[in-house]
Amino acid sequence: MRNKSVLSILSIALLLAIHIAPFASTESSEGTTPVSMTRIMMFPPNAEVTGIHIDANGNFFVNAMHPDDNNYKATIGVINGIDWNDLPSSVPELASSSSELDIWHGIRTSYGDYQVLLQSGDALSEGGVAGGIYAADDGNSIFISEKPDYNAFVPLNADGSRGYLYTAWEERPAGISQLEIEWNTASTEWDVLGGMMLDLSSVNGGWVLCFGSMSPWETPLLAEELYFSNTQSWNDETYNYHYDQERLEDYLGYYPNPYDYGYIMEIENSATTDPDFIKHFAMGRFSHENAQVMPDERTVYLSDDGYDTVLFKFVADAARDLSSGTLYAAKVTQDDSRDSATTGFDVEWMEMASSSNSVIQTWIDEYDGITTADFIAGQNSYITDEEIRDWAEGRLNDDLNGDGTIGYAADDRVAFLESRKAAAALGASDEWNKMEGVGFNPNAPDYLYLAMSDVGYDMSDGQGDIDVTQNRCGIVYRMTLDDDWNVNRIEPVISGGPYTSSATYECDVNNLAGPDNLAVLDDGRVLIGEDTGKHEDNMVWLWESTAEPEISDGEGGNGGEGSGTGNGSETITVNHVVLVDTPLHPEWEWNYSYQVEVSDLQMDVNYTAVIGIYRLEDMDWEGLDWWWDIDWEGGYDEDNDGYHNQYNFTFSLQSGCYHINADLYESNGDIENSAPVGSPGDLDFGVGGICMDGVFSSVFDSDEDGIIDKLDYCPDTSQGETVNARGCSNTQLPETGEGGDDDDATSIPGLGLLLSITAALGAALVATRRE
Repeated sequence: MRNKSVLSILSIALLLAIHIAPFASTESSEGTTPVSMTRIMMFPPNAEVTGIHIDANGNFFVNAMHPDDNNYKATIGVINGIDWNDLPSSVPELASSSSELDIWHGIRTSYGDYQVLLQSGDALSEGGVAGGIYAADDGNSIFISEKPDYNAFVPLNADGSRGYLYTAWEERPAGISQLEIEWNTASTEWDVLGGMMLDLSSVNGGWVLCFGSMSPWETPLLAEELYFSNTQSWNDETYNYHYDQERLEDYLGYYPNPYDYGYIMEIENSATTDPDFIKHFAMGRFSHENAQVMPDERTVYLSDDGYDTVLFKFVADAARDLSSGTLYAAKVTQDDSRDSATTGFDVEWMEMASSSNSVIQTWIDEYDGITTADFIAGQNSYITDEEIRDWAEGRLNDDLNGDGTIGYAADDRVAFLESRKAAAALGASDEWNKMEGVGFNPNAPDYLYLAMSDVGYDMSDGQGDIDVTQNRCGIVYRMTLDDDWNVNRIEPVISGGPYTSSATYECDVNNLAGPDNLAVLDDGRVLIGEDTGKHEDNMVWLWESTAEPEISDGEGGNGGEGSGTGNGSETITVNHVVLVDTPLHPEWEWNYSYQVEVSDLQMDVNYTAVIGIYRLEDMDWEGLDWWWDIDWEGGYDEDNDGYHNQYNFTFSLQSGCYHINADLYESNGDIENSAPVGSPGDLDFGVGGICMDGVFSSVFDSDEDGIIDKLDYCPDTSQGETVNARGCSNTQLPETGEGGDDDDATSIPGLGLLLSITAALGAALVATRRE
């Protein structure tokens, strides 16, 4: 940083002395949106964001689950007009003050147009209604669900303009709808051609079908969120939630077997009106949020929703066949810290057991026919904790309960039917709280993402493998992978909040709360849907990493000699940074635009510019942009779109002092391992005010007469007009009641001149190039 001049210090001191008495600061009760986060959707009151799915054509399907039913219906829909696989670098943000009444269905978006495809209770062409749950034995209606969850689009033609949209309905018992839709190029909307609720009796119905994913071979994978941690209570009529089993009994026509539920369900032959449903018992039984299959088509990551849960991994015996394989549970080692916003974990995987759907089915069948008549208080009609411990002792060859003997199990059923308890008995980490979606995109293969909607309880109890500070607004974690798609590290990348316990809605509206659904886009950005009561309206956020990219020449530095054809005369210049619009509150982010210009480029060379913005205070990286395919100004036009020597980009930042740097690289080289060519562009600028030698002041000179607004009694003078120390020309003095120059200078001789000079310097320094 450059040294402050004596003049700058004196100027700031004088300005502070004059401003401190008459002006008071105000604070907003809301925080500012982090630079990495963009709010793109808001939902009606009480509605959870569900069903996030981006298809191959970039269509964004998303639902509103269980909204306030006095005003809204549960909705299945899609955002039209945008290819979410090919987003621009900047996406408009939706204001938090936007009213749910702005659009009749209450779903607001900042980008594209939301189309309602289907709502709960709508009549379906093949009979019944959307969300209708019908008995397997006689087809009678049991109830109508208000809980549409995961969407999966299965194309029926080559260009993906017609297909089946499958939607899971998260109930006990659950449902699945199949909607045939076709893109209408004339109306630029989807036409609904028909639909029906599907018959799940072949798998004894579904239980809380939640989030999901598409396999790499394009089959929908739905998740049964079990939410029943103690199977012993399943057939206890006095259990608080036994009504769910009774309703499932009504659906089946007989009392349900608990081990029929809590699995990943694959929809095969999904491009037909008679699809097949396969529950993959080999992937374990727990509160599945979703399954994420990796590019090897064998490794699958499985998130476990609820309290005191486990992160699981499954490795199939054969690619594209999830019916048999090995189940693993994660054991983590926490960093030597507790701050949940920064603390990560190393991961090792504990092998539980190997088996197949067919073998596990025989174990499940052994529990058929058990009813409430078999319940005896204090006893267990199903797998007992003692059986689980004996199995774990046999696997570990260890006397876990200290009774002098090592237990033994005849088979591995407990690993697949009581997976969470079995993992904990082996020593896996079972302290995760409200683990939600796990997401990955093969086009951005460096990371896997995992949502934790509420960090607390056993994650923050001072004991065990996991002990971090609470974040009741949630955290999204990023997981790194080795060459075999094996997760080896978990680190927080998005922290919700701040959290205010006394507030009606405890989590700040301008940041994440209750992260649930995740979708990783082709460019590595992440869509995050909320499920929280800590915001008045649940939202969808677009997150972009703000970690500064590592650009190294491979020789211990960034700045060695370039190896391309440029001769070093190329120049890139930052012409200006200008204000685009002013936020409602100065604490919010401000929208600015910069212009970059290139000159003296070489013939037959294609260039790329890398433009970074840094906070002057600590030179922390705040944003990055790429200007691609820059052509020689003499007429070489590689991409046939004309030559452009200027580039404009709009960005958002909080108020403060910043520095912008622009470097030019040859596009045909390895940019990460190359040095810039030619002369870089640099500029210091202020956001939300002015910067004088790196010191920020939230003041302006709106009429550019050299007098800062807070001192300017005449803010409408013309640029270049002679003014006094209060910013007024001779013709304006009678209107101000201030008299002449003598009146303005009576308190401190020469003050007017000094203020004029220093304020003009301050205004000029808003965009002074860095020397």
